[in-house]
Amino acid sequence: MRSKPVSQSSPETGDAPREEVREDAAKEAPAKGSGKEGARSGGAGGARAAGAKGAAGSAKLSIELEVSRNRYAGWTVFGLVFGALLIWKLGTVGKYVGVVLMVIGAYRGWQLLQTFLHPPGTILVTDDEVVLPRGLCMSRPVQVPARDVTAVYFLRRSVPWNRSAPVLVVELGPKAMAFPRDWFASEADQRHIVHALLRVRDRTRAETADKAETADQAETR
Repeated sequence: MRSKPVSQSSPETGDAPREEVREDAAKEAPAKGSGKEGARSGGAGGARAAGAKGAAGSAKLSIELEVSRNRYAGWTVFGLVFGALLIWKLGTVGKYVGVVLMVIGAYRGWQLLQTFLHPPGTILVTDDEVVLPRGLCMSRPVQVPARDVTAVYFLRRSVPWNRSAPVLVVELGPKAMAFPRDWFASEADQRHIVHALLRVRDRTRAETADKAETADQAETR
């Protein structure tokens, strides 16, 4: 069962006005701070916002995903080593379990290799376009017009066992893309993406309604 789509007034995502105030404060911080104080006030969020503006002039939000190589390395070593021991020492059932562990270890090893070949990925939300990675450290991200985003919400309860809650879900028509919590530095990054997508979606719907009303008025005349 899918949880209810979040809105700007949802208690799970926070109030949108608070986020807007926080963004305004972040914009004013470089002007007030200087030297060491300015560097401290910027932080990771300031660098992330600056990167967004540099990459795209009209960027609304840019969030870089996080990747844990230690987890992949641990599963790789455990799966390959322990699986090989089971195949070597145990009987038929133990050998099957060992094969499964070695397959898991090999898959985690492939994921670990991808972290060195590709960057983790960046979610970019602008006035006209939304860029969503297909997964961690995967090439060819999905680039769609902002109007193609039909829904955005959190999954907190109906979450697969191998995913960490909350899971951010972005629906692009019949297609849904999921981004679990452990892909982000903090849950706040997930909320920022939700608010940005909701603002862009509402603005797009308002523009579409205005165009339709203008067309109706022209036909009436």
